[in-house]
Amino acid sequence: MVKIGYRTIKTALGTPLAIWIAELLQLENYVSAGIITLLCIQPTRKRSFLSSWHRFGACLLAILFSYIIFEIIGFHPIAICILLLLFIPMTIKLNLTPGIVTSSVILLHLYSSENINLDLIINELLLITIGIGIALLLNLYMPSLEMNLKKMQTKVEDNFRIILEEISIYLREGRQTWTGKEITDTENLLNDAERLVMRDLENHVLRGNHPYYEYFLMRKKQFEILRRMLPLVSQMSELYEQSYHMADLFEELAEAIHPGNTAIVHLKTVRELKEKFGEDDLPKTRKEFETRANLYRLLHEIEQYLILKKNNTPKRKLEA
Repeated sequence: MVKIGYRTIKTALGTPLAIWIAELLQLENYVSAGIITLLCIQPTRKRSFLSSWHRFGACLLAILFSYIIFEIIGFHPIAICILLLLFIPMTIKLNLTPGIVTSSVILLHLYSSENINLDLIINELLLITIGIGIALLLNLYMPSLEMNLKKMQTKVEDNFRIILEEISIYLREGRQTWTGKEITDTENLLNDAERLVMRDLENHVLRGNHPYYEYFLMRKKQFEILRRMLPLVSQMSELYEQSYHMADLFEELAEAIHPGNTAIVHLKTVRELKEKFGEDDLPKTRKEFETRANLYRLLHEIEQYLILKKNNTPKRKLEA
């Protein structure tokens, strides 16, 4: 079954409503009010306001240019050519480019009338006002994206937990049965979440920041660290005492991905492990030396992972 989005519903409701109101007012070219509404329905409030301004400003400019050019040259196709050569660069200069299509409709209305007078200008202004006004009213309602972002947060945390658990298993048992699909899933999730956060931010025009933006930005940085850890882990073919200590740490980190946790306790564990590694006997073989070197580098990456968490906890407590 095809899913119908809220933007489609708004367009389906707003377009005929604008046409109906324009027809009730007995406006010429009343269908154009529906076209303007259709063009102004946007996925966010911010884009809707910008779209409305672009179209309204461009339409006013089109009326002004049309009146001047048609009065001087007359209602001739050459006049339209000259008009567009002057009008389009001006809209670009004034940052009204998205309004070119809508204003072109108004421009052609004026051309087909062959007589620009006050009544016609009022007619066009009413068409613009009705079309833009209906779109703005409909765009005042935007469904909350909080539930979707919360689901994404939960899924990202689940994937983090699996990744950390799989690293722990490998360090403790040396077996590798993990497919690694959570890596790709998490990358896609974080990218989708970033887009959704920006969209939700645009729905709150007066909001300067977004709690989920800080959260997913932190997770994205942590994810990059996790990806750096995997090649280090994969190079460890032998198990040593230090491997088991690291496995315990990764297991603790996996269990700690839940609300209310802090990174301070684990940073203390990292420091203790660094001190212990420094006190251990020197490696006896080249293989042990390489493995322990990678373990130490892995410990450094864990520390960076935890510092990110400690220093970038969102003001709104989404997950501590």
